[in-house]
Amino acid sequence: MLTFDDILQARERLRGVAHRTPVLTSRQFNEQAGCEVFFKAENLQRAGAFKFRGAYNKIASLTHDERGNGVLAYSSGNHAQAVALSAKLFNIPAIIVMPSDAPEVKVIATRGYGAEVIFYDRYAESREEVGTRICRERGMTLVPPFDDYKIMAGQGTAALELLEDVPELDVLLVCCSGCGLLAGCATAAKHLRPGIRIFGVEPEAGNDTWQSFHKGERVEIPVPRTIADGLQQSSPGKLTFPIVQKLVEDILLVSDDELIETMRFILERMKVLVEPSGAAAAAAIRHRKADFAGKRVGVTLSGGNVDLAKLADYLKANV
Repeated sequence: MLTFDDILQARERLRGVAHRTPVLTSRQFNEQAGCEVFFKAENLQRAGAFKFRGAYNKIASLTHDERGNGVLAYSSGNHAQAVALSAKLFNIPAIIVMPSDAPEVKVIATRGYGAEVIFYDRYAESREEVGTRICRERGMTLVPPFDDYKIMAGQGTAALELLEDVPELDVLLVCCSGCGLLAGCATAAKHLRPGIRIFGVEPEAGNDTWQSFHKGERVEIPVPRTIADGLQQSSPGKLTFPIVQKLVEDILLVSDDELIETMRFILERMKVLVEPSGAAAAAAIRHRKADFAGKRVGVTLSGGNVDLAKLADYLKANV
């Protein structure tokens, strides 16, 4: 199982490399949500998302020989950029398997860090099978997007920092897909503040974790069609899900329209750019998916890598 000591070790590896992202507040958001909200701005992390924490921690934990053969990851974009940047910092080769419909801005950024991009059809092919084949052919080390304790430990440093900055949180909301961020943050938060209530948040169209949580076992769904491209996982991870079952109170669901409305508010009123996936936890608070009245609530803004052309379309459609 993941331990708090794993997260502390990850913090030491990340010290001086990852950004200690700020905690933001908005008086108007608080008034409309009926609670006091503290936003952990991981959209301002290196490579634009929390994913850098886990990717760097994983690669830093590899042996010299493992790193020398290069690393491979599969990702719709944020993990791709995180692994590509981390590999660049270690001066090792990286291959990223990305869906053919990944946001162009994420593809360009991934290549900009020096990684080789190989595309696959997310609706017809298995990224795990594609990635495993290439790893075998080229002798590379896989850096998974979530189902790895080093990845989870790195992600958990976000909650560690948040609770150091705002110790007396009553509730923590974290977006979830494969649940690496949720598992890591839940482990850190429960250690530091045992009474804290923790919720995961995912899109209504991609409710695999919600189904799994309420059924008591991992459920797999078809690749969900949602604007939250970073949350299009078909099922929670084998390693992450037991942690979620143990530490998380419930999984909340938000619609694409609610994601867009929340993105608009954060951009217009807080002057902060978040991607749809990154706005999920905030959307659950803003649209009152549970009763948090009068509570002090921590929220992850998990990423800010949004295609500006798509953002314009979203905002036009949600006037």
